[in-house]
Amino acid sequence: MAARVLNVNVGVLGHIDSGKTALARALSTTGSTAAFDRAPQSRARGITLDLGFSCLRTALPPQLGPGPGELQFTLVDCPGHASLIRTIIGGAQIIDLMMLVIDVTKGMQTQSAECLVIGQIACQKMVVVLNKIDLLPEEKRQSAIEKMTKKMQKTLENTKFSGCPIVAVAAKPGGLEAPESENPLGISELIEVLKSQAYLPSRDPSGHFLMAIDHCFSIKGQGTVMTGTILSGSVSLGDNVEIPALKVTKKVKSMQMFHTPVTSAMQGDRVGVCVTQFDPKLLERGLICTPNSLHTIHAAIISLKKIKYYRGALQTKAKFHITVGHETVMGRVMFFSPAPDDFNEEIQENVFDFEKDYLYQEQYLSKDSVSSEENKENDQAGEVQLPKQQWALLEFEKPVTCPKLCLVIGSKLDTDIHANTCRLAFHGVLLQGMEDKNYTETFLPKLKVYKQKHKEGQVERV
Repeated sequence: MAARVLNVNVGVLGHIDSGKTALARALSTTGSTAAFDRAPQSRARGITLDLGFSCLRTALPPQLGPGPGELQFTLVDCPGHASLIRTIIGGAQIIDLMMLVIDVTKGMQTQSAECLVIGQIACQKMVVVLNKIDLLPEEKRQSAIEKMTKKMQKTLENTKFSGCPIVAVAAKPGGLEAPESENPLGISELIEVLKSQAYLPSRDPSGHFLMAIDHCFSIKGQGTVMTGTILSGSVSLGDNVEIPALKVTKKVKSMQMFHTPVTSAMQGDRVGVCVTQFDPKLLERGLICTPNSLHTIHAAIISLKKIKYYRGALQTKAKFHITVGHETVMGRVMFFSPAPDDFNEEIQENVFDFEKDYLYQEQYLSKDSVSSEENKENDQAGEVQLPKQQWALLEFEKPVTCPKLCLVIGSKLDTDIHANTCRLAFHGVLLQGMEDKNYTETFLPKLKVYKQKHKEGQVERV
């Protein structure tokens, strides 16, 4: 019997030029077809433009069970450039553990903060990597690392990653031009920390197969290979899979995991699936699934929370970039909440009740959205009353294909990328999709949202 291989997906995130790709290269034992900026555009510009994948194999640590076996870290190298945030969000949805890479000479930068926000939404565990320690003068190196470590601990204090490990490394001493003989610093310590943080992610092979495709290419005489990460269910040789964006179904001819042929793969695995008679230019990235298991929707109801680092108000009728699964489209929002008497009622998670009445809101209700006059009154009367849960109706400018209960992120990606501000506005869960193009006539009448109105007048005669 073959020794078991446990796969854990590790996202490598951080600000542009913090050395993420060099770190992925220093850690990896095997690269995929899409590793280390192999795309010609990435090489020409000297920056990561797409998700890169490689893997590190190591012995199974004791906390992950007895018996022989290997632990495989699939490293997902995310771009760091502000304009590629939608690619980063796509990458964040497939990771179990996150490495936030910080340039030790610069500390937290705008995109490091955005990556931290995405990590809090999509990820359970994090390791902070202080990279480029070779740029610090040797006599001051230790004190500079300690200073930056304290700074990072303070930054993470009020996040779910408080107290997470912080490791100092130099992935590529001397920079990109340095000879290959220069050995990286701190990598073996980082691998030990990653092993200590590894956990058994929940993996469920049952249910519909769904896979996020990030690269597609043809191999002469073989067919077309689609590489990606399985989000749910499992797939085996000979299965039929649907490419919903193109409305075609194909049979799985062969499969590989990091150059090793396999006969089946399940949720969490990184795999290449080979099919025949299909032009790879038609699918750059997207989803493949069990035939007829995904829905194409024109609008949706989501439960949502505002991201606390977003400075603006969330106004009804405003347009946001909505990332649903691996697609980002423009959408208009309308916010609503429970009736005021039900503000404190416990809401069942991931379910939307069409029988109830809901109150229309001009904007998402949060402490900073309540006017200062109201705040003064409420301060005297006690705490500001806010609902436990709020929802939004999202109307997409073009239809999107996605699974039920998927993660939704709303952002303002047209904000100036040089402004030192968080562009991610809210995150939520898609509760109900509307597949009918005429949903305004067929579906929306079921949604009971009312507005409060009051009129003032004078009595002239009694």
